[in-house]
Amino acid sequence: MKAPIPLRNVPQSNIFRKGDVFVLFGELFGRGYANGLINEARKAGMTIVGVTVGRRNEDNTLRALTAEELATAEANLGGRIINVPLMAGFDLDAPAGTPTPTDMVAEMTLKTWQDDKLDWAHIEKCREIGVKRFKDSVAKVMAELDGMIPDGANAFFAHTMAGGIPKTKVFLAIANRIYKGRGERFQSSRSLLDSDLGKLILKNFDEVTANTFQYLIEGSAAIRARLEKSGGQVRYTAYGYHGTEILIGGSYQWQTYTNYTQGYAKMRLEQHAEQAWAQGIKATVYNCPEIRTNSSDIFVGVELSLFPLLKALKQEGGGAWAEAQWQACREVLLEGESLENLLQKIDDYNDSEVMKGFRNFEAWPMDNTADLAEVMIGTSEAITKMHKSRDALVTDVLSALVLEGTGPLMFHETSKPAGPVLWLSHDVIAKQLNQMHA
Repeated sequence: MKAPIPLRNVPQSNIFRKGDVFVLFGELFGRGYANGLINEARKAGMTIVGVTVGRRNEDNTLRALTAEELATAEANLGGRIINVPLMAGFDLDAPAGTPTPTDMVAEMTLKTWQDDKLDWAHIEKCREIGVKRFKDSVAKVMAELDGMIPDGANAFFAHTMAGGIPKTKVFLAIANRIYKGRGERFQSSRSLLDSDLGKLILKNFDEVTANTFQYLIEGSAAIRARLEKSGGQVRYTAYGYHGTEILIGGSYQWQTYTNYTQGYAKMRLEQHAEQAWAQGIKATVYNCPEIRTNSSDIFVGVELSLFPLLKALKQEGGGAWAEAQWQACREVLLEGESLENLLQKIDDYNDSEVMKGFRNFEAWPMDNTADLAEVMIGTSEAITKMHKSRDALVTDVLSALVLEGTGPLMFHETSKPAGPVLWLSHDVIAKQLNQMHA
């Protein structure tokens, strides 16, 4: 892909109605992007069905939810959950009596990890076991789901699976240096990608973040054929990240967070959508903006791209409601600090020669550098200090707005999608929010 393909106008189509079925392919934990889609499905009167990743016993064997866990998960979703464990990835899979990939990397230390080698033939056996386990579980889920979607109904499959980092102490220490370190604590992201540990993580990212979308599309083929034969339509969506257009110097320009290690898997996710689309299947990856979540907080500086949304709200005709969002952001800043001063810091950051060098779409995802870490992490820390509390930040207000805007954009565009890969940038999110609050 040579350039992003942004969705420019707020979509108005809607084929979904009461009796249609919304399937969340990924468990709902806390507050995130998926909530926006679920809200739209509920508004349309759709039946909501979810899945679970299951839970691990103390010996790491995978199990279904208990009755109590299932009740809690269904209450959180507001729908029924098919209780078949759909844990993606292969980091805890292995032939009986042999070490899992997580066991193998657990032996690595901060001193040795860059030189430690993995047995790739064994890793491949673990991957094959993990993939078979997942696909077998998908088949069970689809057999149960088949009886829950009537002939002629429309079905909306929303893929939300992402991640894949093996749970190991050494990676936490490495991640702190790559994503949070500067000066003497800086670590090159390339050093991780060139190591066997990094190569394992990328393989597992592919399985969790990207290939599960393919397994979903393939696994639901019989349901799709039945529904389409009886007059229904089937749609698939997935959440991507591939940089975002934000206001820089008065115009919308593509930029990105660096180093986004999952970027390779997110591009593979796009490829799965493109392959499905070529076969006449309406599958779309929506590349969404940077936001703050529990899982993104390790990436210090990812939140800096959020601040220009405030200017976009005004530029796209937000009026009094947009001004109220500015005021909400002012209220979390320390006395004596101004929102205008904060936004000037962001302008200076985006105008820096260092950041201009990373606005290279075709080279994405680029490796980090010591200069980048200095500018990005330094700016992030300086802006955080402008707040009254680390527990109430401007980026919390803005993240909630992005979540609110992306739900209806994705839901309505998916009725009549323009293509397999689309970008939801700050302009269309601001337009959507302004329309909702006019």
